[in-house]
Formats: sequence, C-alpha cells, structure tokens
Amino acid sequence: MAEEPRLYGRYENIRVEPLSQVLPAKMDTGAMTASLSATDIQRFERDGQPWVRFRLAVEDAGDTWYERPLIGFSEIKQRVEEGGVAAEGEPPRARRPLVSLELCIGDERREAQVNLTDRSHFDYPLLIGAETIRDLQAAVDPAQRYTAGRPSC
Repeated sequence: MAEEPRLYGRYENIRVEPLSQVLPAKMDTGAMTASLSATDIQRFERDGQPWVRFRLAVEDAGDTWYERPLIGFSEIKQRVEEGGVAAEGEPPRARRPLVSLELCIGDERREAQVNLTDRSHFDYPLLIGAETIRDLQAAVDPAQRYTAGRPSC
C-alpha cells in the first residue's frame, strides 16, 4: 500500500542551504519549478565550468554574494505583470539560470533545482513548484499555512 503524502500548507518556512537562510515560501502547484529571489546575477567560469554568483533579494539580506555551479537554464512562462509581451499564440518566455540547492521543510531535506530571478515584488522570496513538491512526496492543502513548523534539518 502506498504511503500517504506529507501534507503542507500553501505557505511554509524553508531552510535553503548552503545559503543558511530560512525563507517564507509559497507552495505553488501551478508552477513547475522552484524560484529563489536573487539580484546581481552574474555568470562566470571556475575551473572551466559555468558558475553563477548572486545576492539574495530579500529583506535584511545584506551584501553577501553566493556562488553555485550553473546546471543549466530554465525557460519560464513570463507573466504579463513581469513585463512579458506574448507573440501571436505563444506565451512569453524568460530564460533563468538554474542551480541546485538543498531545501529543508519541517524535517525533510531534499536537493532541488531552483531558478534565480528577482522576486522582490512578490510577497514570498521562494516559490516551490510542482516538481519539488512531487520530489518531497507531498501534497498541498491551500487552506493551511505553515503546517511543517520551523525547519529542523
């Protein structure tokens, strides 16, 4: 018999490693990928491999630079409020750098692919999409909030 999925609320606190930050996150089954609010995103090479450096675009983030290997790019449907202008019959797309980060929600720890974009105009600096929710073997109850408590990983 299959194990019941963990049930999370629409909003949860998630620890993001190796950034050592606990961020409020929106659990969004309508989005496919996870997104982290970042600014000053710069690509560079280290030992012949592509990397990216960025600053967190969150309140009280300071001037800390974070560096992660660049694992690719994510093509995201761009919302009209993000400046997207659709070509005939096609949704506008944004190309975002993709990194791997360890996420801790409650007592569950998972590696996740996260795209970097400035989300400072949104209420939640971290968006967890359907792919990560599936990897967590979880479900989301939109009527609940912060069911997992503080991350304990």
